[in-house]
Amino acid sequence: MTASLLVEYIGEEFVVGAGQVFTIGRDADLVVDEDNPYLHRRIVEFAFSSDFWWISNVGSRLPVTVSGQAGTLQSLVGPGSRLPVVLPHVAVLFTAGETTYEVNIRCEVPTFDGALGREDPNGELTLGAVSLTSTQFLLILALSEPVLRRLGSGASVLPSNARAADRLGWPITTFNRKLDNVCVKFSQAGVRGLRGVAGQLALQRRARLVEYAVSAKIVRPEHLPMLDQLPVSDAGRLR
Repeated sequence: MTASLLVEYIGEEFVVGAGQVFTIGRDADLVVDEDNPYLHRRIVEFAFSSDFWWISNVGSRLPVTVSGQAGTLQSLVGPGSRLPVVLPHVAVLFTAGETTYEVNIRCEVPTFDGALGREDPNGELTLGAVSLTSTQFLLILALSEPVLRRLGSGASVLPSNARAADRLGWPITTFNRKLDNVCVKFSQAGVRGLRGVAGQLALQRRARLVEYAVSAKIVRPEHLPMLDQLPVSDAGRLR
């Protein structure tokens, strides 16, 4: 008997049968935001094939992040690529414009249960610990704040660099320099989508950093009080 796939978004649940193809986007089976012009009409597609449920990125330019519970799986699925669902619960995240969307997926009979440390087809799992300075951690936390304050699946707006810098009490030049350093550090550790390339928008790099940090549990909701406890006068002196 083939298991169905359960798709949940903002409290609404969809049951997808093995003979169905289910899409997510601006004009799809699951409409996450019909008014966002940066969002593809269809960006994610779920379908059952060869004994697996597959998550396919059917968009033309936006990457999709897939993560397991507690950071057990972390994969970036580019346009035209797909990934099998091998865990009982996964989250699918993607960013269009300044808005990040999260959709939760449950498979009633997963192929692997608790597959911690297994390789996925794209070769990216939760990576080894990356050493962060206190200010690098706070930078990621400030960028991730809207996502972390949202409970469950849904949409959240990515803050601008200027707004995040103001939240931390930093000059924008300091924030931008530290953001570059953080992206280089994670890129060297193997996280894809953070290295600057010709024609890549800064927004895409920041969105990928937030998606990775949140899904890999580097920053969590219980860390948010740190943003309110940091004295503005000390912010610029932290290393």
